Amino acid sequence: MNKLSGRTNFVITSRQPWEEKQLGSNIRDMARTLSEHHSVLFVNEPLDWSARLSKKSGRAQRRDEFVAENQGKHLFQAEPNLWVLSPQSLLGSFNWLPDTPLYDWANRYNGTVLSNEIKLAVKELGWKSFVLINDNDMLQGFYLKELLKPAVYVYYLRDNFLAVDFWKRHGERLEPLLMSKVDLVASNSLYLANQAARYNPRSVYVGQGCDLKMFDPAAIHEIPADMAAIPYPRIGYAGALTGLRLDGGLIETVARQRPDWQVVLIGATDDSFPTERLKALPNVTFLGSKSPHQIPAYLAAMDVLINPQVLNEVTIGNYPRKIDEYLAMGKPVVAGKTETMALFDQHVYLAENAEQFVARIADVLNGKILSSPDERIAFAWEHTWANSVGALTDAIDQLLVSQPQTI
Repeated sequence: MNKLSGRTNFVITSRQPWEEKQLGSNIRDMARTLSEHHSVLFVNEPLDWSARLSKKSGRAQRRDEFVAENQGKHLFQAEPNLWVLSPQSLLGSFNWLPDTPLYDWANRYNGTVLSNEIKLAVKELGWKSFVLINDNDMLQGFYLKELLKPAVYVYYLRDNFLAVDFWKRHGERLEPLLMSKVDLVASNSLYLANQAARYNPRSVYVGQGCDLKMFDPAAIHEIPADMAAIPYPRIGYAGALTGLRLDGGLIETVARQRPDWQVVLIGATDDSFPTERLKALPNVTFLGSKSPHQIPAYLAAMDVLINPQVLNEVTIGNYPRKIDEYLAMGKPVVAGKTETMALFDQHVYLAENAEQFVARIADVLNGKILSSPDERIAFAWEHTWANSVGALTDAIDQLLVSQPQTI
């Protein structure tokens, strides 16, 4: 068939493993949404030598436990119409090589190892053809078009990983080449879609999907005890606390300038975040990590929710899903201003510097609001995975109409 009106097979190569469900994942949500009408093979990122030998990362242990939980099967059906493959083969750890033909040979070797496992899984499922979606991996995914020969090859560009040294080493050369040769580049932000269009005219913005079922303010009937102990007003953030994406200095400025406000931070910290410096402030509280189903109750107990995002190469084009989660709770939000955040400017106060950030929080606390709670909730619910995946499959449809082929 040429249209996706019927059932289609999708293979998704993921950088976010199926087993790490405590973290939000675009690609898992996309896979689940596709599986409502299509068949999906979700391919976990394969381990390499360094992951298997490392005692610190824990990736290999988590993968072993995941496979063991599924009776030792590396390919199993996780949900209706959705299968998960955890590749058994170890890839080589080649990123240290200089960006030369030797690296390209080694990278193609890795691609061949990965594609051979995918071919075996596809054969076991009885699929004759499939659409391939690559989750933002310009290295392992570079040769998959030639090796797997999918009916359509989609590069899902959801983040600017070239700002990270590991990916920049070879990705600075390879990502533009990969985007040039794939059939379609799909991006979750306008900024990234515009960047991709420089290399491939078949670049589309598909928006960002969010699973907001848990974020229902009407379902919250009790404030968590550790939150109830914190005085008002509460200025809150929930998510990973990492210096790569969050401006710790901005959070410190908010807390120091307004000691009458309580700044509440929920999430795991990393070494790049100024945790100790912030803990020294009497009006900053770290509540640690919470499970996903607990987060809505904490958000409901905040007066203002914030996203103090640092503006750098990594964050400039990203779509912060937490903004939709915040708005789905009906809460007023203050966030840093970026090109993507312009989508929210009818409902979110946007600040360009620390002075504006503090002033916008004060505006909210003084009753100056951009929209009502009901309007915020309605806006957030426009950003569903059904809408995002629908935009993606529409783009694939259009591609197939212009370049007919069988899938």
